[in-house]
Amino acid sequence: MTHDHDHETPPLTPEQTAAALAPPAGRIGGDLVVETLRGLGATTVFGLPGQHALGMFDALRRSGLTYLGLRVENNAGFAADAYGRVTGEVATLLLSTGPGALTSLAALQEAAAASAPVLAVSSQVPAAGLGGGRHGYLHELRDQQASFRDIVKSVHTVRAASQIPSAIAAAWESALTAPHGPVWVEIPQDILLAETTLPVVMAMDASPRELPPRPELTAVAAHALSSAARPVIVAGGGVVRADASGKLRALAEKLDAPVVTTFGGKGAFPWEHPLSLQSWLEDRHTTDFLEDADVLLVVGSGLGELSSNYHTFAPRGRVIQIEADLGKLESNHPALGIHADARIALSALLESVSERRDPAVAGRVRALLAKVRERIDAQGLTLERQVLAAVRAALPAASPSFWDMTILAYWAWSAWPGPMHSAQGSGGLGYGFPAALGAAAADRTTPVLAVSGDGGAMYSIAELATARQYNLPVTWLIVDDGGYGILREYMNDAFGETTGTELARPDFVALAESFGVPAVRTTPESLREDLARSLAGPGPSVVVLPALLRMFAPTHL
Repeated sequence: MTHDHDHETPPLTPEQTAAALAPPAGRIGGDLVVETLRGLGATTVFGLPGQHALGMFDALRRSGLTYLGLRVENNAGFAADAYGRVTGEVATLLLSTGPGALTSLAALQEAAAASAPVLAVSSQVPAAGLGGGRHGYLHELRDQQASFRDIVKSVHTVRAASQIPSAIAAAWESALTAPHGPVWVEIPQDILLAETTLPVVMAMDASPRELPPRPELTAVAAHALSSAARPVIVAGGGVVRADASGKLRALAEKLDAPVVTTFGGKGAFPWEHPLSLQSWLEDRHTTDFLEDADVLLVVGSGLGELSSNYHTFAPRGRVIQIEADLGKLESNHPALGIHADARIALSALLESVSERRDPAVAGRVRALLAKVRERIDAQGLTLERQVLAAVRAALPAASPSFWDMTILAYWAWSAWPGPMHSAQGSGGLGYGFPAALGAAAADRTTPVLAVSGDGGAMYSIAELATARQYNLPVTWLIVDDGGYGILREYMNDAFGETTGTELARPDFVALAESFGVPAVRTTPESLREDLARSLAGPGPSVVVLPALLRMFAPTHL
């Protein structure tokens, strides 16, 4: 990694000096925005234009950046979130002032919860309106950034054109420094529109700061793991984001330690590995297994509500927690807290631990998974398992999947055998389809799957127009059960009846076709074939499955 204080900026060539001294005419503040983004390495931006932001959007056509415009700002935020997740790069989101900016809040909350590197660049009222006075500008807020400060990692307000490159570069570095997350830059309308004679922005260095573990903590953790009788590893989303799954596997094999992945950490460890406990965290048998560990290594997880089986998990052994987010460190359980990036910390542990062997460990893992299977087998949930298996069989191995907050996704958190992306970080509806569009924008050669219920689908139905306009290879599976299915279950269980969960909804097949998107109504029996055909076709498609799915019984009550 390079750091500003580690090197000197190389001198300009004569050609670069000449270009700096004579910048092209007709540039405005918006050009400084897009030039900075290009200089930092951006290639694609998401967003929605608005009156105050037009200076940025006018500059886009001179920039060479690829623009993907969605129909609702929140959906644009979800698309950027997914782009950041699948590429590991900063995803840029261009927004307007006031209502446009505020509409993105739920998406930025999800990006924060999932540590997705999203750079939101918003316009502001003219600079004279900053500071809380009530000037009566359109879209005016007393303190726009206050609405975002508690959600994003950092906020940056520009008050002069010369500040634009530095503010965006500082935000970019913040977004990529572990833990990744969304950041906020706001630029007044008059600064975006004003002509500028500043030089064209060249390549910029905004390398993220590294977050290594303290060596004395690594030494203590390595000793505890090497001498443990029953070590177990919990792998969270931080392992995936740090691209550390190879290091995790090597450490688990060196220690003969079983690994369970959280719902955000799916894909961090091979599903069928002899040490894999898979992801059945909402199961008392798994909770008991974790509680029985004498040393529990938690990597890249805060052991929050879902990962702790709704806070019923009570570890009896020593907990070692590696976490880049200082706010999550020891927030739920006392631990040897190591504030570090997962990849760097796992590398240090791998070099420090002693090899240990446990001939009984594979049998213990098999026994646990058998208990989980027996519990699910006893509940008569054949349809749900059939549907999930059909989706898995239809999806090409290289294709990413994006899941809304719907019953099939809750099944997938525990039972899906590989990587998946969902909105489980903050739990908002409407994530699946626009997120899939963002992933497809990152790689148009691979089909992408989105999964929603009918309730969640209505949040993002407008993006069928986006999918068609950009011809993105996304197949959208809508499981139509006539309402908010999981809330229906919760209310029936708690109160014996429901309120507000039953929904009138459109004919999704006819609606998709009205956007020019091919669609098919399927059955559980024909789902695999219909879904595979849709995924293999060009451009967007919709598959509608009328089905009433149920959740497996909880074990935390």
